[in-house]
Amino acid sequence: MNLILYSKPGCHLCEGLQEKLEEILKDPENSCKFNLEVRDITNRDDWFQAYQYEVPVLCVSETDTTTEKLIPRPSPRMPVRKLQQMLQKYM
Repeated sequence: MNLILYSKPGCHLCEGLQEKLEEILKDPENSCKFNLEVRDITNRDDWFQAYQYEVPVLCVSETDTTTEKLIPRPSPRMPVRKLQQMLQKYM
């Protein structure tokens, strides 16, 4: 599974979520397996138009497809373990 984080520079919510996702990936006991791809919305007009007021945005996609499914944005205060549990529902 691919987990896509749409982000933009200077966004503290984006940075915080990315740190939590990277912490999940580094956890040897992590049962939620995914590849994390961070996409800077300022690099493409279509991403910027779609997500400029929404970042951070999480999407999940199968490794062999380009179809993305939005995941509800977690609270910035959500603990890492709770985030991991939430991700398991969508992966």
